Amino acid sequence: MGEEEALAEENGGLNMVDAGEKASSWPTMRFDVSPYRTHHFSKQFRTARNPNNFLKGLKWSPDGSCFLASSEDNTLSLFYTPQDGGDSNGYGVPNPEEDSYGASLLVKEGESVYDFCWYPYMSVSDPLTCVFATSTRDHPIHLWDSSSGELRCTYRAYDAMDEITAAFSIGFNPDGTKIFAGYNSSIRVFDLHRPGRDFEQYSTLQKKKEGQAGILSTLAFSPTNSGMLAVGSYGQTTGIYREDNMELLYVLHGQEGGVTHVQFSKDGNYLYTGGRKDPYILCWDMRKSVEIVYKLYRATDNTNQRVFFDIEPCGRHLGTGGEDGLVHMYDLQTGNWVSGYQASSDTVNAFSFHPYLPTAATSSGHRRFSIPDDDDDGDKNNDLQLKADENCVSLWSFYVTSEEKSTFNEYAIDNNVASKSEEIA
Repeated sequence: MGEEEALAEENGGLNMVDAGEKASSWPTMRFDVSPYRTHHFSKQFRTARNPNNFLKGLKWSPDGSCFLASSEDNTLSLFYTPQDGGDSNGYGVPNPEEDSYGASLLVKEGESVYDFCWYPYMSVSDPLTCVFATSTRDHPIHLWDSSSGELRCTYRAYDAMDEITAAFSIGFNPDGTKIFAGYNSSIRVFDLHRPGRDFEQYSTLQKKKEGQAGILSTLAFSPTNSGMLAVGSYGQTTGIYREDNMELLYVLHGQEGGVTHVQFSKDGNYLYTGGRKDPYILCWDMRKSVEIVYKLYRATDNTNQRVFFDIEPCGRHLGTGGEDGLVHMYDLQTGNWVSGYQASSDTVNAFSFHPYLPTAATSSGHRRFSIPDDDDDGDKNNDLQLKADENCVSLWSFYVTSEEKSTFNEYAIDNNVASKSEEIA
């Protein structure tokens, strides 16, 4: 027990032995069969004042109890997962006109939300850890309480004119002690326990114009605690840095558009990058970062939106959406296409796997422009008559192998993996 406790202390209080046991209990999802929709949300995102409101992305909480969705009206909506983790009849639901249930929490920002992220050790059993960070235009970084919706603290960065400048991307380091924020050709690092204007600043553009220039739009840390940080830029480059001193290790070139999303593989040996108006997700080998390993296609040629992809908990498959409303699944060991299914009749701008359940969430939507008629009044001009599977969020349940289904259900019940939305609300 002494060795286990010491190992857990080194990993931020997590017992990696238990984590390994849980990993072995993860179900093997079947991607040869299309998943079925269990819950659907669309109507609550539309109002008379803003009928064209659309989703811009979503992220599951680290404990899987809820997910956070960002929309164009500068609002972040928090939804707790149902207690049974699925729908009541087990066969899925179509595209209902009424939402499955309402959001438990709404956080309204003053300007457009650039990025948001969860505290890595968030757990509903510990209210102190129930926080997420947001970055919005012309505002400092906000740290919100996901239980009450209260603003806990702010982290402010200033430019040369001593005016607040907004971060374009944010992320917690693996230890959960610092917030890394991407700006224009610079990274600022805030101590989580010291809110205010104290930060460390690192320029990503070295002398002689070497390094990484442009808006740093996305960042991700290696999940293996190797100390590597990947930072994507609108300058079509991805920089690999050391987390402790932000030393630039190397720069990856090859994206046709500005990099909008980066994610490491579960073992930290590979990096996946996606760009704006770029139809390919690129795979890079971190041990030999000279050439692209393979490319994964998705339909993003004609959209300026960020299209977020995700890797399943077992690390074998990657899912991504596109402007055609399809979700594609790829085998990461071979880079081959496995399957796909129609998730929306709209642009699927985010696909996210649940941390441990055979479930995924998608968000869809894009900005529409209605052409007013001279004979119509303003209210009719705004009536876009959107369908139920446009500008929406859906939850999907994947089929699992039969020999693991009963074992996993017992594990889920015994460990109370379902959220306790009623207690939190």
